[in-house]
Amino acid sequence: MKTQIYPDRHVELVERCKLGERKAQYELYKSYSKAMFNICMRILNHMGEAEDALQEAFVDAFTNLHQFRQQSTFGAWLKQIVVNKAINHMRSRKVKWVEIEEYQETMEESEDSFGFDESETVLEVERVRNMVQKLPDGYRVVLSLYLFEGYDHEEIGEVLGISETTSRTQYMRAKRKLTEMLVK
Repeated sequence: MKTQIYPDRHVELVERCKLGERKAQYELYKSYSKAMFNICMRILNHMGEAEDALQEAFVDAFTNLHQFRQQSTFGAWLKQIVVNKAINHMRSRKVKWVEIEEYQETMEESEDSFGFDESETVLEVERVRNMVQKLPDGYRVVLSLYLFEGYDHEEIGEVLGISETTSRTQYMRAKRKLTEMLVK
């Protein structure tokens, strides 16, 4: 299988960072810090912890830049580091994940009580964002990874150390809880 090299507009900056150039590191930091901070906030929902996770992620990225092989963009590579750091911070909180044995039963419950057509629902972005922040940690993390970061449930399960079924269940319950909060 041939390795795909992705074009990256920051190739030159990355190469200068590999040479230890601080100004290049600062430029990369400025380019990515806001988006990566938003990822940390969606997962951690705590500004101080999000800032810590972000800084640790950048330190790790710059320390391990020699491992970046341009098999993806620098941003995609950095995002993976950021998500892992944020999840590690989340784990240090000792979040309790709910294991659900029977996904089918949960889906049947969902169909009975959920009752709305997502395609017809129009919600204000700020209101939804505020309600997402109020979700319990487990719900918020799975919802954020699935909806905003594009992970599938198998990937979420691997990253969080939970089953794929648990990820699906947490996601479904997060949607239900969010809907209840928005209806009030």
